[in-house]
Amino acid sequence: MLIGRAAEFAELKAALARAAGHGAGAVLVSGDAGVGKTHLVSALVRAARDDGYAVLVGQCAELGESVPYLPLADALWTAAHAGAPGSDAVRAALDARPVLGRLLPDSGAEPGSVTELGQQQLFGAVLGLLEELGRERPVLLVLEDLHWADRSTRHLLTFLCRVLQRERVCLVGTYRSDDLHRRHPLRPVVAELLRLPNVTGVAVAPFGPRETAEYLAELSRGGVPVTADVVERVHRRSEGNAFYAAELYSAGVDVPGGEPAGLPAGLADLLLSRMERLSDAGQRVVRVAAVAGRRIDDELARRVSGLDEAAVGEALREVVSHQLLVPSGTGYTFRHALLREAVYADLLPGERTRLHADFARLLADLPDGTRGSAAELAHHSLAAHDLPAAFAASVRAGREAGRLGAPDEAFGHYERALELWDAVPDPEAAAGMPRVRLSLLAAKESVRAGEPRRAAHRLRRLLAEADPADLRLGSEIREHLAACLGEIDEDDEAQATARDAVTMLAGDPAAPERAWALATYARTLLFRDPDGEMPEFAEKAVAEARAAGVPGAEAALLVTLGLWRESREADSGVAEVFARARDLADAADTPQAAPVAVRARFHYTRTMFDRGDLAGAARAADEGARFVLDEGLRWSGAGIIMRSLRYLIRYTTGDWAGAQRIADEFAVQVVRPAEAQISAYALFVEVAQAAPRADERLRWIEPLWGEDLFLNFLARGLAAEHALWRGDPHAGAGHVANVLGTVYAEGDGAIRLAATGLWAQAEIASRARAAGDEEAVRAAAEAADALLDRARTVSAVTTDGLPRAWLGLEMHAWLARAEAERRRVDGVHDVDLWRKATDLFTYGDPHGGFVYEVARSRWRLAEALAEHGDRDAAAAEWRAAVATAERLGAEPLLAALRDLGARARLGSAAGAPAPGPSGPLGALTGREREVLKLVADGLGNREIAARLFISPKTASVHVSNILAKLNVASRTQAAAVAHREGLG
Repeated sequence: MLIGRAAEFAELKAALARAAGHGAGAVLVSGDAGVGKTHLVSALVRAARDDGYAVLVGQCAELGESVPYLPLADALWTAAHAGAPGSDAVRAALDARPVLGRLLPDSGAEPGSVTELGQQQLFGAVLGLLEELGRERPVLLVLEDLHWADRSTRHLLTFLCRVLQRERVCLVGTYRSDDLHRRHPLRPVVAELLRLPNVTGVAVAPFGPRETAEYLAELSRGGVPVTADVVERVHRRSEGNAFYAAELYSAGVDVPGGEPAGLPAGLADLLLSRMERLSDAGQRVVRVAAVAGRRIDDELARRVSGLDEAAVGEALREVVSHQLLVPSGTGYTFRHALLREAVYADLLPGERTRLHADFARLLADLPDGTRGSAAELAHHSLAAHDLPAAFAASVRAGREAGRLGAPDEAFGHYERALELWDAVPDPEAAAGMPRVRLSLLAAKESVRAGEPRRAAHRLRRLLAEADPADLRLGSEIREHLAACLGEIDEDDEAQATARDAVTMLAGDPAAPERAWALATYARTLLFRDPDGEMPEFAEKAVAEARAAGVPGAEAALLVTLGLWRESREADSGVAEVFARARDLADAADTPQAAPVAVRARFHYTRTMFDRGDLAGAARAADEGARFVLDEGLRWSGAGIIMRSLRYLIRYTTGDWAGAQRIADEFAVQVVRPAEAQISAYALFVEVAQAAPRADERLRWIEPLWGEDLFLNFLARGLAAEHALWRGDPHAGAGHVANVLGTVYAEGDGAIRLAATGLWAQAEIASRARAAGDEEAVRAAAEAADALLDRARTVSAVTTDGLPRAWLGLEMHAWLARAEAERRRVDGVHDVDLWRKATDLFTYGDPHGGFVYEVARSRWRLAEALAEHGDRDAAAAEWRAAVATAERLGAEPLLAALRDLGARARLGSAAGAPAPGPSGPLGALTGREREVLKLVADGLGNREIAARLFISPKTASVHVSNILAKLNVASRTQAAAVAHREGLG
């Protein structure tokens, strides 16, 4: 039963209920060691199982950073074990995801090859497994003792807390708050996660005196009742810690006459007093279990303890009956980690060393590739002072961690091996490689762990350590160093280092290392090419890589060459270049080629999108999305970019339902710029539909857009449109001005921004003109000139000052929109310019193209045609725009079209406002009410005529009729009536 934990349990149960209703979330349960975290979570596990949840429970162990993903593997193995509830579903989900199967000790799966995307693949597989299980029933995933979590597990915890949004998953983690000293690696993770809106913290506090009394009464059930004096002494000594209270009570604090003679003064003695009641065999089994470090089974206990099978069985029954060990799956664990710590600390140094050596011998006899064996062998060998065995096992453990997508742990194992290098005989033979190669492996894992600066530091040292005569090694080190330097924005050194990597293998053109060096150097030339080496350099490098038989490097070079040609040449065949790169990278099937395959797919899709082949782009985006999903890269950087592009394609083609399905995975409540970037894409549809979620999304994004220039560009551009649709052109102009004050003023995306800014200036000028504020009109015109100049410049010149040879169809259309909006700033609705913008947005397909922007352009075209008296043509454009706006649910555009339809007498759209009520205005016709509203807004006859597409004389007649019907003498009095009746 639970005592004193009603509020905490209710919060955990509420999280479970939210998960069942597609409100995924996480709860971090904290408290001192022994305070009752596990007891609380165990009650939650029982409740979840009773309610039909799929339950997965895994525990961390005090093995340092050696075994990656230990609690995940524990949870999966236990849940998939025959006889566990729902084991068939878990096993089926694991079988569909081999990258997870490799985590299990009994999987028999081939480890596979290390890839730079391994961790992303594993994370994606975990998310996919939880989603699949959650489709059948809600899922509870419990990760206990996170204060001992390895770094990869901490990364996984962060990933799941960030991406779980609408899945039917509840994640619960426990950790000791008293262990989280200032430099503890979990401390910043917890601080970061508790900022997330879907993560809550539950702190388990010590018992008060009343709860201690209830607890002891429960412990004594069936025995002698607990007295108030015993309760007071136990509570005082335990300070409300449930585990300590139970141990004190069990140690005999309830004997008559006060505290018993010999009551242990220290906690360790108190805990060990439980073990002293065991037989010698039972005590030996407990000591063996303490050295094992986590779960131990009957066979391990027998082989290490030296007892025969019958003796071990009897000893285990005794230990379990005394509640020191408890059954867990197919083995046993300590009832509380504090017990294990106390037993381990009590071992004599020689005894501890011998037991570790026994475990090391057992692990050394396991088959190669057994999950986790190398890491545990290294751990036990090091504790047994067997440095040669620890060294060899550390190298093996590094390889195993790398294959499992745990680069942090792989780096740690290689670091340990390097530290032991000089302390073991013939380390090169034991490692199977020279020291410099092992150090290079450590650097590569550091890059995969997202630490390019740390890797660059090591690679610089390696340049001095490597044999100058080994040119291939020297080139490989420099190529990796150049890539790292590029990632940390040290571009000049990156390019010089890549050039050296190429040059030093000039006499060995068939070397694979040279092919990759060529690819890295060519990529640096995309951004800095002072000697004009491109494209000839890349073309020659492609031929060299092909001749050397390195398709991955050839693919990387083709991507670079395609990007160069696209930006500087009107090359209509650039999509085929990216397609060739994609096929080559797929065929290469090597770790280095995997990221190239994703890059090639993205640019292949984007190129077709930019050239107006929307059907082809949609197919390519779907294939690219399938690829990243199949590879487990859904939440990798490449996967996010591909899914964002897939969203934009559907938004462009008018498949807003499909776009919204994709955007459902884009979190609204974001706290980091990277999350906010993908969230901002959802604003395209939400702003266009005036969805309430747009406001909420912008509220979360706004505090972050100052931290990331791309986010600032994307989100502020859409925030500007949001403000304009809401009638706030000054706010819209402010957003545009902010973005155009950054580097994004130089890219072609500035053309759309300039057109949005010109829309804002046209509205500002119109209002100023109506108010007779000529100074404001002139200011708007000057701002508009600068915006149009920016759009024209960007369309003609690249960022490096060269003539732009090619511009995408969408940007041509936005430039035409900018030209038309500039004329509107002067009060001119230019039919030809708006027709040009409309036509360009169709991409040559009258029924396709950029569907929403065609409708928006038709809105303005209809307005211009009506002003020029071509009412039939205006009505045709208006009806087409209305049909699109209604189909898309584009409410702001539809409202603008309704207004235009009423003013220009073009027709009525669905949902148009009903005629006004009776009263003082009841005698007015619909047109007269429209005129009166404009009179109330302060417009003169000429402005009214322009707004309603009538002549000034007709406007004057309407005003005269209004004054007569309202029985007022002036326009001012008529305006007052209008305001009083809610028309103005």
